[in-house]
Amino acid sequence: MSTFESKPILCCTPGCGKSANLRCPTCIKLEITTGSNFCSQECFKQYWIVHKLFHKAKDEYNPWPGFKFTGTLRPYPVTEKRLVPGKIPRPDYADHPQGHPLSEIAERGSTVVKVLDDEEIEGLRVACKLARECLDEAAQAANIGVTTDELDRIVHEAAIDRECYPSPLNYYQFPKSVCTSVNEVICHGIPDKRPLQNGDLCNVDVTVYHRGFHGDLNETLFIGEVDEKSKLLTKVTHEALMKAIEIVKPGVRFREIGNVIQKHVTPFGFSVVRSYCGHGIHRLFHTAPNIPHYANNKAVGVAKAGNSFTIEPMISEGSWRDEHWPDNWTAVTVDGKRSAQFEHTLLVTETGCEILTKRPTNNGQPWFMDSI
Repeated sequence: MSTFESKPILCCTPGCGKSANLRCPTCIKLEITTGSNFCSQECFKQYWIVHKLFHKAKDEYNPWPGFKFTGTLRPYPVTEKRLVPGKIPRPDYADHPQGHPLSEIAERGSTVVKVLDDEEIEGLRVACKLARECLDEAAQAANIGVTTDELDRIVHEAAIDRECYPSPLNYYQFPKSVCTSVNEVICHGIPDKRPLQNGDLCNVDVTVYHRGFHGDLNETLFIGEVDEKSKLLTKVTHEALMKAIEIVKPGVRFREIGNVIQKHVTPFGFSVVRSYCGHGIHRLFHTAPNIPHYANNKAVGVAKAGNSFTIEPMISEGSWRDEHWPDNWTAVTVDGKRSAQFEHTLLVTETGCEILTKRPTNNGQPWFMDSI
């Protein structure tokens, strides 16, 4: 073990909680900057079976030499794209060489928000129920030492078992079946061979396509023992989503949703990411309306019964601005600080709205609340 000088940090062995003054020498060699600190040789040996997985996954992998990362997270190898059996119905982009959603592109620029009929509502409701089941399987599996690639496998197989196509797969050539966004990753993280570490935040964003309809949701999960600021960020982000959902009913302007979200998060010193928004969803993965999450936005339209869309605020500890990794998908905070997100698919009813992706157990509360 090598000694190091730094500000006091905690031992990364789960359940220890002591100050760390040692660092794994192999992590130093591989430039692994997180999850490598220990209080003693005893803790290091106790955690070795899990900790060594980080070395195996990293092992000199550097796809973008010279790229300046904003935070401590680094890319790990990405496995091959998973296959979907031909018998499962798929959206138009699934087999397009560039992953172009031609049906969405045909509607681009339109501000007309579809009003679903009873048959379409039922189709959307089923897709959302199945998407929730897939996310719940991933949430049960997410733990220290589990790779995000393994979460991708779990979601992929759960979707196939339910005769669903995993909607992210090949959407504009996205290479995986789910988005997994860890720590400073805001959204669209690509699952890879990095083992999840004690203290990580991991957002799992699941969308499935079932018999012509997409269902979409995401949750931020706690991996092991998460620090208090990350807990607060996650809690406030979820509260902001639920407060926004409370105002959804016929006659509400879509632009008002962002006012509610920003009003809630600003007093905590957090910021609302502006580059990404909620969206209409039904037969199309992304369509009108756009739902910005920040205040004083220019969103067009008023909610009507039968409209379906997502609200999915991304809230950051520091700046709201984002940058992208060279994979052209992974969006990260510009200052390397953490970000959290939650998402539901909603159906506007005559008197309010229905959360189609609500968890059916634990009073509908998200998974992170199970550990508080």
